[in-house]
Amino acid sequence: MRIFVKARPNSKKEEVQKLSETEFLVSVKEPPEKGKANEAIRNALAVYFKIASSRVKIISGWSSRNKIIDIST
Repeated sequence: MRIFVKARPNSKKEEVQKLSETEFLVSVKEPPEKGKANEAIRNALAVYFKIASSRVKIISGWSSRNKIIDIST
């Protein structure tokens, strides 16, 4: 399943909001430095979907707020 994610690094709290069937807003506390925010986004989505974080892969948007993420079930 492919989803579109708008990232919010440096947030006060971590949360995943479902905007539509394929669009999510993910807020994480980590800064967007050295992949810290990307890793936190992967972990937050893994918890949300109740899967291992290794099954969440960022397809595009490593350095962008808008990301395409593949979730293998």
